[in-house]
Amino acid sequence: MKLLKSVFLSLLFVFFIGILLPQSLHIPVKGASVHDWHHNTFWYEPWGTSGVHKGIDIFGKKGTDVLSASSGVVLFAGQVSKGGKVVAILGPKWRIHYYAHLQSYAVHQGQWLKSGELMGTLGDTGNAKGKPAHVHYSILSLIPLPWLATLETQGWKKMFYLDPSKVLVE
Repeated sequence: MKLLKSVFLSLLFVFFIGILLPQSLHIPVKGASVHDWHHNTFWYEPWGTSGVHKGIDIFGKKGTDVLSASSGVVLFAGQVSKGGKVVAILGPKWRIHYYAHLQSYAVHQGQWLKSGELMGTLGDTGNAKGKPAHVHYSILSLIPLPWLATLETQGWKKMFYLDPSKVLVE
């Protein structure tokens, strides 16, 4: 019983530390500005087989450095069908930062990244093949934010997805 209580308190401590960590997000494409994406593409529909676009596409020259928008630990770096070469990073506030369509990635699972650290290069992999080079950037909250849900298509999922264009700074 004592061990169970100790484990529970430890997990609770880790949970609150994750929530309390400060978050400062930066545009993840080197040299990009707020003019390098269309602000109305977050939750745009129709968007292929996913129905709605749950992030923003930040455009640039193929091979441009993609930097971590936030500090965090790399949860995944690899290949997926739609996203191509992708990286997922767990950052402060229990939020996953997802980067897709990379030409290459320079990180590995379990690696700690500081905000602004190189993690890959801009590309057109996955279902972006043949389209202008860009990174699809999404922020997924592991803690539901119910006040963000709407009546739009898949609007209930908005309590898990944040609009990156509203929180990125140059």
